Amino acid sequence: MVINSFQGRTHRLLIVSMQYHFDGFHPGDPEVSSVQTDPLTDKGQVDVLIVGCGPAGLTLAAQLSKFPDICTRIVERKSGPLEIGQADGVACRSVEMFEAFGFAHKVVREAYWVNETSFWKPDPDGVIARSDRIQDVEDDLSEMPHVILSQARIHDFFLETMRNGPTGLVPDYQCELVGLERTSDPEFPVLASLRGSDGEPATVRAKFVVGCDGARSSVRNALGYELKGEAARQLWGVMDVLAVTDFPDIRLKCAIQSKDQGSILIIPREGGTMVRLYIELDELKERERAADRGVTADMLAEKASAILKPFRFDVRQVAWCSAYEIGQRVCDSFDDLDAEGERPDIPRIFIAGDACHTHSPKAGQGMNVSMADTFNLGWKLAAVLRGQAKPELLGTYSLERRAKAHELIAFDREMARLFSSKRSDPKAAKQFQHYFQKHARYTAGVETCYDASLIVGDEDHQQLAIGFGIGTRFHSGPVIRLADAKPLQLGHVLKVDGRWRLIAFAPSRDTGLPVGQIAHLCDYLRGDPNSPIARYTPSDADADSVFDVRAVFQSHHQELAIEAMPEFLKPIKGRLGLIDYEKIFCPDLKQGPDIFDLRGVDRKSGALVVVRPDQFVADILPLNHFEHLEGFFSRFMIPV
Repeated sequence: MVINSFQGRTHRLLIVSMQYHFDGFHPGDPEVSSVQTDPLTDKGQVDVLIVGCGPAGLTLAAQLSKFPDICTRIVERKSGPLEIGQADGVACRSVEMFEAFGFAHKVVREAYWVNETSFWKPDPDGVIARSDRIQDVEDDLSEMPHVILSQARIHDFFLETMRNGPTGLVPDYQCELVGLERTSDPEFPVLASLRGSDGEPATVRAKFVVGCDGARSSVRNALGYELKGEAARQLWGVMDVLAVTDFPDIRLKCAIQSKDQGSILIIPREGGTMVRLYIELDELKERERAADRGVTADMLAEKASAILKPFRFDVRQVAWCSAYEIGQRVCDSFDDLDAEGERPDIPRIFIAGDACHTHSPKAGQGMNVSMADTFNLGWKLAAVLRGQAKPELLGTYSLERRAKAHELIAFDREMARLFSSKRSDPKAAKQFQHYFQKHARYTAGVETCYDASLIVGDEDHQQLAIGFGIGTRFHSGPVIRLADAKPLQLGHVLKVDGRWRLIAFAPSRDTGLPVGQIAHLCDYLRGDPNSPIARYTPSDADADSVFDVRAVFQSHHQELAIEAMPEFLKPIKGRLGLIDYEKIFCPDLKQGPDIFDLRGVDRKSGALVVVRPDQFVADILPLNHFEHLEGFFSRFMIPV
């Protein structure tokens, strides 16, 4: 358990125990799959080819590596894994996602925690002075903190997850995409031309290709798409430094606006000593690029010292530095349905991350939004490849993530404008601080809300659980597991395994006995031939292989009897036919408001919360609306 307290707010990260041994005892590290398949030997024919080992590509590869029946290959033109530089801000929502992969605890242990943010602006004499100091993330926004950690370390955790998975997936480095085309092959309709480290050409036939290869994406170029938008002429420098200073807030996230020297955003880094500086430089001239300025580390250090005066800022070592132009651009489509030529019946080629949207790094959204792109796409590819869902499901990726990218561009443009506003205008400085605070939920990554669609229901029954917004990520809350009295976060059971979740919140006085609504729901799910579990779960698979059903009761955990619970909530699993005891929960009454009050769940009626494999709420239903539940899944799933 990791605890961090500040201003009366406590992060209590309760780690969910792993489940294993269902197919027999295996010694050693349980995070290393005991059923690893042989490494991919025939690389000329794959289900999914991922181009690029950035955060988007690795998120997708790590997700697909969980499925031994999906053949995935990931290629990267660089010679090896990222080691330094690039992104560092990790939003609360991203840490929630890392918990689904199983390495959130590693991230929060190493990272710098952004607990508070301070604002500095010129006083009447023109000297920078602290104007405010605020809590960075509002209470109950997430059980996870906002943290800072090198993008390279995030990559390391994804690479470890891939290696440990059932397919033992590892990237092919020094392998560059040089050509891409759609063919008439009905099974492997995408032909990719690659060039390896030896310079020899090779071809790969794939069912799907995903371009995660950055702002100069070869996959995007092959589709004939362009990033559209405007590139502002404002130049910024970024550097990671070890420095000695008397600036008092050097270990806080700081937004500093000087009178006439520009602005700095200070981001403390992991390790207790390093800081990242985003430094405002002069505007670029017409047609001038960042590279034309020849920005050096010494230039950036000198500029930082000027902005921070009268405080001393002595740079002892520069770990990394770069310069960039602010630009906000986005593609019109994130798949090949709008590409020139013969229109495919379903999307076969996708782009994600910087390949389809670019923006400034100061709001800390780039890496986070890129990972969210492929977290959205991965389970959809898996469901279609495994024959669980209709191909139409894949069309929702571009629909959902393109809307998110446009929101990001609008947010980033306004943030960049306010950062560069004139410091002599006190209204502008106040407006910047207000905007910064107002959009804290957005920068935390929890404001994403997908519109009603094939996989997002309407709001007819939203009032049954107002804290689980339909189309938003499942907002976790503390619970007690009935079988072993373990306190945990309910959202942490939502792992990266491609399964849908049906989380049943029991009405008052329901104790799980055969006469209650939870028992009635379980009887339907287990025995009705029209139930989603009966229609979409293969007969030779575990009952919860496609749908993971869980129940949350209102009673204290010591007032309920595990032996009285419906057998459906204690499913038989695995080769040895063992019982899964981890499906039933009660409120954690020691944590303040219990989860029913915390998330606005109707105590009298209860509610069924339908959660997508990417942890987003798909629908809210009454516990007995079986026909509605059947109708929802019949729109996109394939009966067995």
